[in-house]
Amino acid sequence: MGKRLISGACLLSGFVMLFFGFPGCLAAAQSGHPDTAGWKSLFQADLSNAVFGPGGWVVEEGILIAKSGGTIWTSEAYGDFVLDFEFRLAPAANSGVFLRTGNVKNILSALEIQIHETTDGTKYGMAGALYDAKPPSKNVSKPAGEWNRYTITCQGSRLTLVFNGEEVLNLDLEDWTEPNKNPDGTRNKFSTALKDFSRSGPIGFQGLHGKEAAPVWFRNIKIRQLK
Repeated sequence: MGKRLISGACLLSGFVMLFFGFPGCLAAAQSGHPDTAGWKSLFQADLSNAVFGPGGWVVEEGILIAKSGGTIWTSEAYGDFVLDFEFRLAPAANSGVFLRTGNVKNILSALEIQIHETTDGTKYGMAGALYDAKPPSKNVSKPAGEWNRYTITCQGSRLTLVFNGEEVLNLDLEDWTEPNKNPDGTRNKFSTALKDFSRSGPIGFQGLHGKEAAPVWFRNIKIRQLK
């Protein structure tokens, strides 16, 4: 009986994927990271398709390195996509990746996946959190100095994050129906309900941030746009 139920669920998921173009069982945990061979690099090696302050970012031996507190933005807007990259943090490093940014002059107009060596005392600020909105289901961060990997999928109102091979976020932005309030009743900093956030916009990587302004490094930043 159990095998029949599982088979039926998988079959239903297949039909949902076939007709709607997106995995119907997003509630089911994903694991592992994709093979990104053939994917587009988010930034050119010379950063000619990026927007940032003078001297703020450099690429050295294929690694994107922040030299200031400014954010590096894509010149192109992205809506539905899979973004895959690795990052390494120094002790106390605090960064993030901004998604579908409505206004690059206001980072609170973007969805931010937190990149953080500590938690700032709150699970809503730890690595793998949707900043100030939803913590990751588990802590799978590697120690400072080691490379971590994110695979972020945005499609419509759905967002998932696979972090070091384990799914830690799987959410629907439509659940955030009120400004300054999360579905679990906790308060957040967003004056616009997340369901009303832009569904397309630049992607950004935050530079040296926090009191310590500790270094952060990124590599193998690849993106695949979804139809």
